[in-house]
Amino acid sequence: MRFVSLLLNNRLTITPETLVNDSSLKAVPFSDLLLIEQPPLNPIFQYDEKLQQILYAKSLLFDELSFTVEKIQKHYENGYVKYSTGISKTSNCYLCSRCGNEKSRLFAVFSCFRCKSDNCVYCRNCIMMGRVSQCTPLVSWSGPEVNLSRGNNLHWNGELSSGQQVASEKFVERIGSEGELLVWAVCGAGKTEVLFKGIEKALNLGLRVCIATPRTDVVLELAPRLKAVFPKTMVASYYGGSEERETPAQLVISTTHQLYRFKQAFNIMIVDEVDAFPYSYDKTLQHAVSQAVTPIHFLLYLSATPSRTMKKAVMNGNLPCVKIPKRFHGFPLPVPKMVWGGEWKKSLERGKLPSPFLKWLIAQAKSGRRAMIFVSSVAVLEKLTELIKKIVDVPVDSVHAEDPLRKEKVIQFRNEEIQLLVTTTILERGVTVPFLDVAVFGADHDVFTESALVQIAGRAGRSKDDHNGKVLLFHYGKSLSMIQAINHIKNMNKEVGL
Repeated sequence: MRFVSLLLNNRLTITPETLVNDSSLKAVPFSDLLLIEQPPLNPIFQYDEKLQQILYAKSLLFDELSFTVEKIQKHYENGYVKYSTGISKTSNCYLCSRCGNEKSRLFAVFSCFRCKSDNCVYCRNCIMMGRVSQCTPLVSWSGPEVNLSRGNNLHWNGELSSGQQVASEKFVERIGSEGELLVWAVCGAGKTEVLFKGIEKALNLGLRVCIATPRTDVVLELAPRLKAVFPKTMVASYYGGSEERETPAQLVISTTHQLYRFKQAFNIMIVDEVDAFPYSYDKTLQHAVSQAVTPIHFLLYLSATPSRTMKKAVMNGNLPCVKIPKRFHGFPLPVPKMVWGGEWKKSLERGKLPSPFLKWLIAQAKSGRRAMIFVSSVAVLEKLTELIKKIVDVPVDSVHAEDPLRKEKVIQFRNEEIQLLVTTTILERGVTVPFLDVAVFGADHDVFTESALVQIAGRAGRSKDDHNGKVLLFHYGKSLSMIQAINHIKNMNKEVGL
């Protein structure tokens, strides 16, 4: 987009080229504009409340707003909207203001129709959120704050275990202060319920709360649960394709990628599965969290498998921690069983299933119990699913990160419309299904790290009515990760005398 500089009310201001009729004024890309002073707030201007609700504490592209350029510009001229540079040049390379990317290999150029440049620089790192380029201004709200409700009582009659109660009280105690806390809880400990009282206190203090997680599936699992227990609270879920991204919510459940859009929005930030890919590896997602919180904020980290860095910080006294080593129902974590499965890669290439896996598969299908079968890649997933469908006469399907029907398939699995679900590690976290067994096909593959296998095992036995679900690791040679994961789970059970 190109802008022109002109005088308005005796002040130098900027206007999109499409709104200017004077051809003598030179239009330039937004990044080429000289620093322009923000217009003062006009107190008598009748601003659009819908625009306020959508833009408040966010930083969005023009294309993300369902308003005309003329209306947005009118709010800018009256001091209610701010324009800021999307991509700026630095001494070394460029900087993306939205995601914080500074890596030269993650910037590229294209021939831009809007700014008429053949070398308009854009950020590849956050391209999935819409293209931010040199000529693209980011739009934010600079007018009055949105008034938040304080009538947000919790509607939940459940009981917490002793471990959950300690963690809940610690969280409640910290609401209203700044700092951070790690809740280190085993898979199935009931981390979501631990959050309820703290969220209630925060909402009733007029604070904004965000639960951020690396996985869309976790957002889809958490959103209905939180809407149910906070029926009078504006709750919205943010993920790719979400229809609630324009909802002016006080409680937000979001993928970490969607946090790129928020700026100083949340007083309380809860990062769920803080050790999970891609959040644990992507510095720009960690940057997104830091940009999405207010200057004074509280950070709560949730994890069943915290990183070595976090464990070290806890041991050194630099990170307060509450540990919940027991599941809410009091039964032990299922300990995975290693099963030699032969040369599973060659078997697949020949269109056959390894004998031990085939034996388990037939028995599992006859049992009527659901099972999640984890695989190392989409290629393996496709071959294995095709073979399974030929062997058993029960509903079988598969799901992976790029599957357009991913959401629908998980719902069908929960509703018992699918008995056997083949999946990549995309479902290793956050999905809770009762009466479930788990198998890992090719557990010796590098993708199955200690933390991944611990999380995968954590899918089984989550219900008090079915606490001893089976976890089988089919392999062609025991890996160190497999041994470490089994020891990890045994140690957690041992810690609580189980």
